[in-house]
Amino acid sequence: MHKMKDNINSDKRVTLSELDLPGDLKDLTINQCSHLCKEIRDILISTVSRTGGHLASNLGVVELTMALHRNFDSPEDKIIWDVGHQSYTHKILTGRAERFSTLRQENGISGFPKPSESEHDSFISGHSSTSVSVACGIAEAMKLQGKDNYAVAVIGDGAMTGGMFYEAMNNCGRGGRNNLIVILNDNDMSISKSVGSLAGYLTSLRNTEKYVNTKRVIHKGLDKIPFVGTSIEKGIKDVKNTVKSNLLEKSTMFEDMGFTYLGPVNGHDLSELDEIMHVAKSYHKPVLIHVKTVKGKGYIPAEQNPGEYHGISKFDIATGNPEVSADNSYSTVFGRELVGLAEKDDRICAITAAMKYGTGLQYFYRAFPERFYDVGIAEQHAVTFAGGLASMGMIPVFAVYSTFLQRAYDQLVHDISIGGLHMVLGIDRAGVVGEDGETHQGLLDVPMLTTIPNTVIYSPSCYEELKMCMKKAVYANKGIAAVRYPRGAENASFNQSYLSTEYIFIRENHSDTLIITYGRLYDEAYKAQSILSADGIKCDILKLTKIYPLSHDLNEELCGYKRIVFFEESMGEGSISEKLGERLAECAYSGDYSRVTADSYVKQASVRSCLEALGLTCDKMSEYIRKRVMCNGEA
Repeated sequence: MHKMKDNINSDKRVTLSELDLPGDLKDLTINQCSHLCKEIRDILISTVSRTGGHLASNLGVVELTMALHRNFDSPEDKIIWDVGHQSYTHKILTGRAERFSTLRQENGISGFPKPSESEHDSFISGHSSTSVSVACGIAEAMKLQGKDNYAVAVIGDGAMTGGMFYEAMNNCGRGGRNNLIVILNDNDMSISKSVGSLAGYLTSLRNTEKYVNTKRVIHKGLDKIPFVGTSIEKGIKDVKNTVKSNLLEKSTMFEDMGFTYLGPVNGHDLSELDEIMHVAKSYHKPVLIHVKTVKGKGYIPAEQNPGEYHGISKFDIATGNPEVSADNSYSTVFGRELVGLAEKDDRICAITAAMKYGTGLQYFYRAFPERFYDVGIAEQHAVTFAGGLASMGMIPVFAVYSTFLQRAYDQLVHDISIGGLHMVLGIDRAGVVGEDGETHQGLLDVPMLTTIPNTVIYSPSCYEELKMCMKKAVYANKGIAAVRYPRGAENASFNQSYLSTEYIFIRENHSDTLIITYGRLYDEAYKAQSILSADGIKCDILKLTKIYPLSHDLNEELCGYKRIVFFEESMGEGSISEKLGERLAECAYSGDYSRVTADSYVKQASVRSCLEALGLTCDKMSEYIRKRVMCNGEA
């Protein structure tokens, strides 16, 4: 039901709140939609300035998203976003405008597509380079089910650096006739070259419906001519391909994969976008539309510095300045310390998978550009590439977010561990990351890495310990040496006189209860110890720094405690606390051993709120231990 049918097609300015979205978009004029694009940009800038999030990429796809919903029928037509953080406008245009202020907040709108949130979110997508595979599967399912709807994958040029994109393109383009459309959002790198004005003219001609219809008429006509029709058609095709190969080199890679190439087209011109999408729909076979956009479009600070506004914390709209300085974080401490180590050792190399600034490696890049490698969104390649470096005596350091490291498990096993090669993993965003939600929480790196032989894992509790662990990791003799650390700044109220790369006991007199933890949770345990002490409950703390493999020297001492509680910022299955439980069982430990971990995916909320929900804050720790003591009749 339209909210305001009278104003549609009148060119009278309308607002989002007056429309029944996304359906009404099809009836609006280009001018009306242009005004809506301005309103959407204002909403994006205003909201992200308060909540943080991915700004530049979303500002760049406002018109593209508008055109998608003008030309396709969501949710019957499926739109798959890659990476999903560019779907903010899509959310606004599919019934979530009124709730958009809750973006990335607890119980609010997710920063990524989420089918449980809306029927218009076709597929969850927090990692890159997956959309074409998804869309191909959806298109084939539609064909098998007798549906005539479209599957549309929107993928950024950065995601093209991921090998999965090419695997999918190579497979999907050979799949015959289906309604698969891939939209390449080219907002940064040049993937093609133009050859003069003739190439531009031929490109624009091929993007019109008239061209497509004429081509079909000629094809059908030649088929009817006996004997010579097929030969003539083959001759025309050969001439066309020769011209295209010489003048339109940009199209051949995709067309060799079986896709019809359309573009490039101005991604901020709604008329051009409408026309090219209309043409693409008429093919009913795999089509790739090449769209050129400007990252950060409409907000000067983001246009001038799209990298800084890719993922940003809260910021001041007038100046563009973030509220929190990025200089104060584990990532930047890691990056600067790596530079210091590399100044003394020219074997050290740094690798990133398109996250130079996110992982603090910008300092290394500036100091040693010849030893710095940005491999693009290709974590698998990054690890095997590191293996090649290591085989020649270099010391590769791969800084990567915990959630993205998951993509390189096979390479860690086959290309590093089995051969006994040495590399360092700087695992950023380890543990809870908060507002980015399920796809980005770093809760699986520990269970994953502990399955790989020849692996050592460090989890420092503060900046100084991070530096100590980095030195140990870099100069390990062989295997994988991982140093994992959380997002953001340190929170270390504990006494930093007692630091170690192995483990430390913090004891109270005559305690029969032991708290075990590691990483930033040590500060929470330190506070919980004080809270419990005030209640007359004495607790010791075992702070692990090298969390895997665990030292066997601990066995006898652990068995002397009546009660052991392990608090761990990790999934419980395969965790360090699970492995310790197995060891205690082997030692015939007769006391009360329990552990508090994550047992499922963690939804978006602030880091503090996530930790509280998991029972990993000082108050929750002390409450849990108090209950364990009371259960044993000691209170």
